[in-house]
Amino acid sequence: QVQLVESGGGSVQAGGSLRLSCAASGYTYSRNCMAWFRQAPGKQRGGVAFIHSGGGVTSYADSVKGRFTISQDNAEKMVYLQMNSLKPEDTAMYYCAARGGDYCYSLSVSDFSYWGQGTQVTVSS
Repeated sequence: QVQLVESGGGSVQAGGSLRLSCAASGYTYSRNCMAWFRQAPGKQRGGVAFIHSGGGVTSYADSVKGRFTISQDNAEKMVYLQMNSLKPEDTAMYYCAARGGDYCYSLSVSDFSYWGQGTQVTVSS
């Protein structure tokens, strides 16, 4: 059974940084797409970034380009999200997601099969 466990959330002031981690276990796919999503209260869950295990191809939502960086450690089955220059609008529950296969298609919720429980990020002004 695939399990994704997020950690690293917290409260920071605007302009600060946080690094989220996602530990994956029970994964049987040789190649996979890992992603981070976020959901603020009263809003739909939206994609933040994805990375593919094969070649490290990445993609970012426009709202986080240049501020967030997704990375992975395939040997340790870890995915990270380095978040810099945080803004109050980045406040949300952040979720790690995964799907098997040779490609990352999009940052769409429906493309991902496995989800973590989330970690809260709060950015104060």
